[in-house]
Amino acid sequence: MSIVLTDFARARLFPSPPRANTIRDCSAEAFERRLNEAPPERVIAGYAPFCRLHAHRNWTSTRCLTIPITDANRHLLRSAYEARTREELPVLVRWFEGLEAPVARWLIPILYSREQLAKEGTPIDAEWGVVGCLYTLEPEEIPMAPITMMRNALGVEEGGSGVPLDREAYRRSVAFWEANANWRS
Repeated sequence: MSIVLTDFARARLFPSPPRANTIRDCSAEAFERRLNEAPPERVIAGYAPFCRLHAHRNWTSTRCLTIPITDANRHLLRSAYEARTREELPVLVRWFEGLEAPVARWLIPILYSREQLAKEGTPIDAEWGVVGCLYTLEPEEIPMAPITMMRNALGVEEGGSGVPLDREAYRRSVAFWEANANWRS
């Protein structure tokens, strides 16, 4: 199986300049090489047939993506309207400022098939393309954010995948994201 980083994932996981809440101590090229050379310890079915997640033990100092919201840290939550790319419309996001998550035990790249990426206008020269990566304590998927699920349901024209909204998955996502938030340094 061959895996490449999409430009979308490269910009988010390996920004220039680097950020504390992205992949640390590893270049994009080394990350891609590792995914092609080391088999995952676990393969997790994604939200659609064209999506899968590969759980790898964290070989970097990358920190977890999320932090539980508590009464003691709720005052550190921030929010703003942001777009992931110039083409996408801004959506409301929230994050912690002034906190740092623990070092992740797992890196879980999110892979889309070559066929799906071609439908989305991102042709690749591999069987699978990395579109994101979760950094977690357990080899489990973090629920997709509700806004990402909505964007996917809107279709590729709006930066999504075209997969219809799954109401139960959406409710699970809301429950998780009501109790957790991303962080930024």
